[in-house]
Amino acid sequence: MAAPLSFRAFQATCPARYEYGYGGCLRDLRHREFPRLRGITYLDHAGSALFPESLLEAFTDDLRNNIYGNPHSQNISSKLTYDTIEHVRYRILQHFHTTAEDYTVIFTSGCTAALKLVAEAFPWTPEGTKQPSSRFCYLTDSHTSVVGMRGVTASMNVLSVPIKPKEMLLSGKNRLPAEEQNCTTPHLFSYPAQSNFSGTKYPLSWIQDIKSGKLCPIKIPGKWFVLLDAASYVSSSPLDLGVHQADFVPISFYKIFGFPTGLGALLVNNRIAPLLRKTYFGGGTAAAYLAGEDFYFPRKSIAERFEDGTVSFLDIIALKHGFDVLEKLTGGMEKIKQHTFALAHYTYTVLSTLKYANGAPVVRIYSDTDFSNPDAQGPIINFNVLDENGEVIGFSQVDKMASLYNIHVRTGCFCNTGACQMHLGISNEDIQRNLQAGHVCGDDVDLIDGRPTGSVRISFGYMSSFEDAQAFLKFIIATRLSKSETEIPFQSSVTKLTTESVPDDHPSFNNADKLSPILHISDRELRNNSSARKTTVNWQPPASEAESIRAAVSETAVPTCRRGGKPITVTNIYLYPIKSCSAFEVTEWPVGNRGLLYDRNWMVVNQNGVCMTQKQEPRLCLVFPSIDLKKNVMVIQAEGMDPIHVSLEEDTGKEAVISESKVCSHRVKTYDCGEVIAGWFSTLLSHPCRLIRQSSDMKNTKGLASATNISLSLVNEAQYLLINVASIHQLKEHISARLGEPLEMEEIIRRFRANIVISSPESFEEEEWAEISIGALQFQVMGPCSRCQIICIDQQSGERNKEFLQSLSAARGRKTNFGIYLMNQPLRSSLPDILSVGSQVLPVLKENTEIQPPTSSEEKCSG
Repeated sequence: MAAPLSFRAFQATCPARYEYGYGGCLRDLRHREFPRLRGITYLDHAGSALFPESLLEAFTDDLRNNIYGNPHSQNISSKLTYDTIEHVRYRILQHFHTTAEDYTVIFTSGCTAALKLVAEAFPWTPEGTKQPSSRFCYLTDSHTSVVGMRGVTASMNVLSVPIKPKEMLLSGKNRLPAEEQNCTTPHLFSYPAQSNFSGTKYPLSWIQDIKSGKLCPIKIPGKWFVLLDAASYVSSSPLDLGVHQADFVPISFYKIFGFPTGLGALLVNNRIAPLLRKTYFGGGTAAAYLAGEDFYFPRKSIAERFEDGTVSFLDIIALKHGFDVLEKLTGGMEKIKQHTFALAHYTYTVLSTLKYANGAPVVRIYSDTDFSNPDAQGPIINFNVLDENGEVIGFSQVDKMASLYNIHVRTGCFCNTGACQMHLGISNEDIQRNLQAGHVCGDDVDLIDGRPTGSVRISFGYMSSFEDAQAFLKFIIATRLSKSETEIPFQSSVTKLTTESVPDDHPSFNNADKLSPILHISDRELRNNSSARKTTVNWQPPASEAESIRAAVSETAVPTCRRGGKPITVTNIYLYPIKSCSAFEVTEWPVGNRGLLYDRNWMVVNQNGVCMTQKQEPRLCLVFPSIDLKKNVMVIQAEGMDPIHVSLEEDTGKEAVISESKVCSHRVKTYDCGEVIAGWFSTLLSHPCRLIRQSSDMKNTKGLASATNISLSLVNEAQYLLINVASIHQLKEHISARLGEPLEMEEIIRRFRANIVISSPESFEEEEWAEISIGALQFQVMGPCSRCQIICIDQQSGERNKEFLQSLSAARGRKTNFGIYLMNQPLRSSLPDILSVGSQVLPVLKENTEIQPPTSSEEKCSG
């Protein structure tokens, strides 16, 4: 497969009229302007462009050398701001090949705010009046923010009508007879210049055809106005408003420049501008008003009339530098259009020809074009990956695999449900059923009943390179056409598995010689942390107590020794005092209302207070925390660093500053552990970071019933994660075969970062459990753990190996589930709340053997 991925092959497939690389300047551009992209393949330019270094430099130099005041004042600095903003308005109009005589630029917070402004200000004629009523029509292949305009129109008693793309091709039949063409009732039709889902470019000629009556979205008397959603289109294509004079053109500037974010504009055709209505008036919009009477007179300028309050003037000033830098780097939008289309054309050509050995396609591409014409197709490719049998591999699995290769893609429905339904064949009933099943927009539920809920999208930008396209295609080939992908996947049902006992002499079973935890570990021992000793315990509940526990869990409990007569026992217990750092192994440990005592009570955050995990910083696994309950301290060690101690007592003094943080999707209260420990971590990791601890002032219940005492620590999903040695053993054989080298069980166990490791006669039988008891403790099974790229990190060295997640996906039938989540169910018992190695595990089978993962938009990985 090497030849199609060569630059020579790229040049051969690229039509001569489409220039790639800006005359040979691309390599230097990437090196100079985007050094942060080294080793990263960024393919979500339709989501956001990336800003170049020189844009920030020019902008910050401008701010350092000038004083910009509030433009509503009259002093010198304010006058400078006002004049600069007006200059930027002209610069925007120039970019779109028009002038202030034809269009007005109204600054907004983004494209969405511009669309909402149109919905609120358009001169609608509502139902129930003597005049014919208005209609709001929109193409079904539209962004959510366009479809959402119907919420505003409905409140104004105006009907909304969705129009399918194929219906527009027949809309010439809706032309009105001459006697009905004099009606002045205003109607609005909205469509995207470019679909953000598929990259399809809809004809700009529709603008004039609709306004002239040549095309009619629906057959109704009145005057049609056109809203052209240009947010996706203008990021990589030139738009000439001198030729295609839409009435409203909303845009977001970060789609073009990457910076500033939170700033957009509505370009309004001056012929419609005087008809727009406004109810609310904010600061800067009034020529005069009275506070004591209902009197208000708006400013004459359309822009000032609709820009409520002080505009984001510094961000607006940044736009000037954005236009200047973009022109300097690329030579303009036409060259960007050619460059990005050349990459999309090549990638589509190779991707569409990839086949399995049986001739089945590797991907299913969702497109309305054959990528032969940049006037009909933008630099977006939307697809799903298929297996050899033509079944869709879920987009979240593809996303996880792409992350292993440092490839950034977009997945889901891309805020365009209409296009997603059209291309994937999802009915309205399917959408509603999927919602009832727990799937919501933006989550990672990618397959329901084997059918996809979304897809994968890649998109190219002006700084994209052939190497980006090549890296993506190599990723698809490596993960789908490798020889081992044809191996038989594991079965998750116990009834379909052959029993394979794990040898009793496996190291993880021999705990008799493990002593109490040690606090000072040598550098050599740090490199092989399995040598750390653990607490010895031989405690087992009395037989009568065990029976009462089993009965308390469920009256329908089933025998644990189902096959082969071997009991299920706990072999290892791990806690992770600092989230995403190394494990601390024990043989018995107290259990609290958040899980194992001190498990994930601390986490490392970056300079912005955002939680760091091994995904961003693999070296965290080389940090070894240990807990000394007698001395009431946590000792943190790392090779080449002096050990540092942290008290287990919560710092509730006056100097402790309580702040809120987020772990995945849930909110927690934390406090900082001080400058000394912050300096220790910053030195170790070579960039600013801090250690923070969860405060007991606020429980992290994450949707749990408020009546219960159960809460969560700084975990992602549940209090405990359990894995089965038998399941590990079966996976070990699969991974070893793919790697061509033997693997140690201990290494694999540590990669999965579980709290509880059990020995069971059957591999993957844990996935059929509803509840379990361990000694005196009861647990509810919350669902399977869907693994992320952290399992690819060797917990002894911090090195990555993509093969682990790929093997797990192949072995488990395209899913990456491994292990189950548990929540502790408090039990009224005379026994202490202690979890111990050697304890017997008593499971209760669930009625439905299909465990559904917890509903969350986050990846369920054990940090």
